Amino acid sequence: MKNYHDILFPYAYNILGSSEDAKDTIQDILIKYLSIDKCHIENEIGYLIKSVINQSINQKKKKKLKSTDSIWLPEPVSTDNADTNINKEEILSYSMLVLLEKLSAKERAVFILKEAFDYSHKEVAETIGFTPENSRKLLSRAKTKLTNHKSAVNQSLQKDKAHLNSYIQVMNNGDIIALEKLLSKDILLAADGGENIKVVRELTKGIANTSKLLLYVYNAFLNGLEFRISDVNHQAAILFFQNGILYNCQVFEMKKMKIKSIYSIVDPKKLKSLFP
Repeated sequence: MKNYHDILFPYAYNILGSSEDAKDTIQDILIKYLSIDKCHIENEIGYLIKSVINQSINQKKKKKLKSTDSIWLPEPVSTDNADTNINKEEILSYSMLVLLEKLSAKERAVFILKEAFDYSHKEVAETIGFTPENSRKLLSRAKTKLTNHKSAVNQSLQKDKAHLNSYIQVMNNGDIIALEKLLSKDILLAADGGENIKVVRELTKGIANTSKLLLYVYNAFLNGLEFRISDVNHQAAILFFQNGILYNCQVFEMKKMKIKSIYSIVDPKKLKSLFP
């Protein structure tokens, strides 16, 4: 069943935005599958994909109902080449996962199946259990909601990673003027500490406020820590380690070699799956 897990993971993860929830959902489906009569199932993997997608939609609905006003960021996944057998090409970018939080669970699922897995509306309808027309309406609604919130992720990942070396050097020098030159005018900094870690500020916008906060947080909590520049959800990221344990993951969204967004994940539960 290991190979099935690798195939199923991108479906569950892209809908749920959580690696741990995706693994739990897949495990539940596989356990149930082992106990049922399979004589009526002609396409085993197709059946499992459909089951995982629908259970993921239900799980996402429950999470939405429990959501608070606090910032919630997706659980990061390593997309370095050396990682697992999971098909990383099907893992959505981090910035896109953040944007998809604006959608309902079904809108999100339709958008993902169409855009990430190239399903036809007929295939989406058969998978989720409604009509192709419903699928078209949900996709249109999803795209409308995302129209004014487009991700600026580009394909020059190696250049973005190299750019982060300059960022770290500026932070070490405490040069706020040089830092401001690295930031886009519409820079956004979002931080998620989970239930137990209180971050300095959850959401910060604008060059002046963001640069000041970045330098304060770096000097107070990150300066001197071991760090690694890595690929997280197909985006450049800095991983900070404290005594060998991942302490903070910062995922960067670039636009024309300027930092447009920084997503800072401090929640230990979310960091655990990135580096167990």
